[in-house]
Amino acid sequence: MTKLTKRIVDASTPSTQEYFVWDDDLSGFGLRVFPSGKRSYLIQYRIGNRTRRYSIGMHGVWTPETARREALALLGRVARGEDPAEERSELHKAISVKEFCELYVRDLNDGLILGKGGRPKKQSTIDTDIGRINRHIIPLIGTRKVKDLTKPILTKTMRDMMAGKTRRCEKSGKLRGKSIVKGGPGTAARTLGLLGGMLTYAVDLGLIDRNPAHGIKKPKDNVRDRRLSDAEYRILGEMLRQAATIQKYETTVEVIRQLALTGCRRGEILNLKWSDVDLDGSCLRLKDTKEGKSIRPIGLPVVEFLEGCATAPSRTYIFSGQGEDNPFGGFYNHWVEIFAGSPLEGVTPHVLRHSFASVANDLGFTEVTIAALLGHAKGSVTSNYIHSLDAALIMGADTLAGYVAALLNGTVFHQRAYSLDRGARKAALNDFIARHAEPRQLAA
Repeated sequence: MTKLTKRIVDASTPSTQEYFVWDDDLSGFGLRVFPSGKRSYLIQYRIGNRTRRYSIGMHGVWTPETARREALALLGRVARGEDPAEERSELHKAISVKEFCELYVRDLNDGLILGKGGRPKKQSTIDTDIGRINRHIIPLIGTRKVKDLTKPILTKTMRDMMAGKTRRCEKSGKLRGKSIVKGGPGTAARTLGLLGGMLTYAVDLGLIDRNPAHGIKKPKDNVRDRRLSDAEYRILGEMLRQAATIQKYETTVEVIRQLALTGCRRGEILNLKWSDVDLDGSCLRLKDTKEGKSIRPIGLPVVEFLEGCATAPSRTYIFSGQGEDNPFGGFYNHWVEIFAGSPLEGVTPHVLRHSFASVANDLGFTEVTIAALLGHAKGSVTSNYIHSLDAALIMGADTLAGYVAALLNGTVFHQRAYSLDRGARKAALNDFIARHAEPRQLAA
């Protein structure tokens, strides 16, 4: 009987065609001898009516003894009904993370990936997602198989992003432009959130059975927890009054005021068009926001500002840039310059939105009312809120805008309900401010 030993393997000389030397001691275990002189160990077995071969590895890396032990384990699996060759074939065909990312981006651009409210993602969101995929996900785990991703692997990926392992500076699509990729906790949290959504899509496609990103603790993004106190609102008001004396900051100062008085997102104010403004209804009818179409009640201070803008008949945007049909484009750089070295350095436009909601909560407004005032998705149950409950929302917007405006002006505004009549609203605001305003000294 022939038993594969090192002596027999070494004596197996190459021929013009490959041939096999089978081990009589372990049925199905053999040696393949190639015309090139290379030799590899394998097993041969039957699954149903099919004969399958499974390569264990090359002689030299494997010895006859170690190959025999591996063959014994593999044949044991075959006896239990498993098919090692088919499993290896499926593994080789398994999609990599990079290939899945390419599939995801194609579906994303085709509008097949739905965001909030069951709507296709906006182009700005798509661009952000693609940036995170190309700058963080593919560089860190692009070569891995999607089916092999585990919670520990994704946890390490998140920590690598937190540590800045994907940090770099690269050219952007703009002339002489560059993109600075920093990494950090915020980037790690948002990218892992995106990856979790992508893996849910992979589950829907049948690529994996479960989402390994579920249950991973993400770093907390502290930016969204920041809010302005009453004292900080007064500091902001003084900063804006000083900045307004510089001509180039005039538009930026007014944009910041309206962000503070409305709780709108930065892009919603910068891209606000006159066609979006409904002064009679005391609201903004926004057509394209993060939440889709959105109706935002606005307080009397905002209404009066819009009524006082002399550019309304001739310009498309409330805050115009160069040319009548372009939005204002210098906001970001001006914001940085105004806030640099101030007590509020590090505050972002989103902080004004968060502070607006926090003030509403301090004043006792319900969560549903605050959601409707901010245009949050969770306020979608009140999609017709502005029509059926005008009084509650507009009165709330008046109170909030009046309160914040008083703080920015260095005074205190006391909440009180009043009629929806425009004249009565204006008289009430003026009366409240005159009777309850308490000038306070700003911090040095």
